[in-house]
Amino acid sequence: MKFQDKVVVVTGGAKGIGKCIGEMFQKEGAHVCVIDVEENDYFQGDLANQHTLEQFHQKVIQDYGHIDYMIHNAKPLFKGVDECSYDEFQYAMSVGVTAPFYLTQLFKDDFKEGGCIVNISSSRDRMSQPQSESYSAAKGGIRALTHSLAISLAGKVRVNSISPGWIQTESDPTIYQGSDMTQHPVKRIGKVEDIGHMVLFLCSDEASFITGENICIDGGMTKLMIYHGEHGWQYHK
Repeated sequence: MKFQDKVVVVTGGAKGIGKCIGEMFQKEGAHVCVIDVEENDYFQGDLANQHTLEQFHQKVIQDYGHIDYMIHNAKPLFKGVDECSYDEFQYAMSVGVTAPFYLTQLFKDDFKEGGCIVNISSSRDRMSQPQSESYSAAKGGIRALTHSLAISLAGKVRVNSISPGWIQTESDPTIYQGSDMTQHPVKRIGKVEDIGHMVLFLCSDEASFITGENICIDGGMTKLMIYHGEHGWQYHK
């Protein structure tokens, strides 16, 4: 198998996209080390806590001695300018930007040759709905962190990011149809596997010439220009 005995760190891997990524690596023979505030099979802890990150790093290295890939996927708090407190915004930054930076710092000398980091950003790193500031800022931060780390770690670790659009996870049982699907140029909602496949590709040898890049996987939504009266859209003030 392509990733046999590789060691993969996945933050926010207890559910959703992160869980799918971990399962896809495991199917390829990898050892997956998850850290999540929710219960999981490897390490439960709050990514906003420095000591927790240090404990997680120690456990992974004690268990495996090195890592091959790191996937920063943890979801930051989603609150807007009308309700988000100072502490809540700081917490979103801690989970969404500071933790990926600090974990990278902790693990940077533990990567084996061919190491790769994939940061999970969001299409909200370039577009927004109202009242989404804490999430959008964190996702914009991790996208920028991507190209900066790619240069700092050049020759040691490749660093890329993925910006998912509307992805349905197992926690949402809704059956989407009609305009929810047809508004996407590809005419469907995204699946967690759509992101997982790209993560595994970016970590593979086939992607060895790709670093510092961001790939938006959103069914084409960010490419559709929308004006009142076109494509079935109506603007209501």
